[in-house]
Amino acid sequence: MKASIVSCLLASVTSVAAAGKKYTIEGNGIKAQFIPYGATLTNLFVKDKNGKDVDVVLGYDDADYYPVDPSHPVYNAIPGRYVNRIGNAKYTIGPKTFYTQKNDGNNTLHSGTNNWSFRNWNIKEHTRDSITFAILDASNSSLGMIGDVKAEVKYSVRDSTWKIEMSAKSPEAKTPLMLTQHTYFNLDAYRNPVTDKIWNHTLYMPYSSRYLVAGDDAVPTGEIATAKPGSINDFASKRGIQIGHASGSPEFPGNCGAGGQCEGYNGYWLIDKAPKDAVVVTLASQFSGIKAELKTDQLGVQAYSCNWFSGTDNKLKSTQGIPAAGRANVTRSSCIAIEPHDYVDGINHPEWGRKEAQLTGPGEKYTWNASWKFSRA
Repeated sequence: MKASIVSCLLASVTSVAAAGKKYTIEGNGIKAQFIPYGATLTNLFVKDKNGKDVDVVLGYDDADYYPVDPSHPVYNAIPGRYVNRIGNAKYTIGPKTFYTQKNDGNNTLHSGTNNWSFRNWNIKEHTRDSITFAILDASNSSLGMIGDVKAEVKYSVRDSTWKIEMSAKSPEAKTPLMLTQHTYFNLDAYRNPVTDKIWNHTLYMPYSSRYLVAGDDAVPTGEIATAKPGSINDFASKRGIQIGHASGSPEFPGNCGAGGQCEGYNGYWLIDKAPKDAVVVTLASQFSGIKAELKTDQLGVQAYSCNWFSGTDNKLKSTQGIPAAGRANVTRSSCIAIEPHDYVDGINHPEWGRKEAQLTGPGEKYTWNASWKFSRA
């Protein structure tokens, strides 16, 4: 595995992960399972409206398949060291220009094809209700990402809540650093007999009327727009807005770019003036009766409605789907990835005032925090 070349054992790490093994943590009303590859969440069981366990995130039964999956959808992993897109695969620090791998047209996605979601992390600590992964990302192991970075992610569960805490340092050089947990949800676990699409889920982001306008390549243009109530990108004006509320409009095909071939959403919404510890995103399903509430210290969220899944390449887990109905694969628009992080491509848009915040250098510590609380809708 190519990731093994650059994933080193940190001095504080107490154990090396066994290949193909899932590590379980449990709390009241919630159980989560992880693998070291990508520090990936493989299963997340929460209670539905009938008190039954439902696995609400995408993934695979076979832990050994994640490293060899040719599609590599970044299922519930930690990409890095700089997530989302870098426009034109380059950025500057002072007078110097750095060039990154073009793995998304002319742009860089998640730092390229050797990003942290392709790496084996090490287990620093594992208890009944928490697990901590650690990684040393060597300088330039992702093209154009200079300086070693040491990072950790701690996952914990308690009282139907999944908490994620990340920290990272670049001891010797200033480098781009922006992380996320790339979580894919289908709160029905593909068991709704009417549809496996995500359009019937509701999405409420009360502090996110503004969003970054993006081009056909999903890279921000620099413009920040405000969604009018009832418009295609409005998830702020009222509760209970269905993700597919605009699915019949001519704007829906192409709303997320690709020359009109991407239906739905693949955009970034700003979180404006949210009170401390406020719920900034609520995802819910009437069918399962599950509500997921996000709290985070990040400035916005990327929401992607799974347009590029073919319906043939990505198998559902045995905990999901309706086998008798032949529902066994992830189909187009049947899930939603919600990724809290700083402004997309902020290192190339100084007008937003986020460039310096997205560069971490010697003596500085990067932190990231979020939690998902699950309850009945």
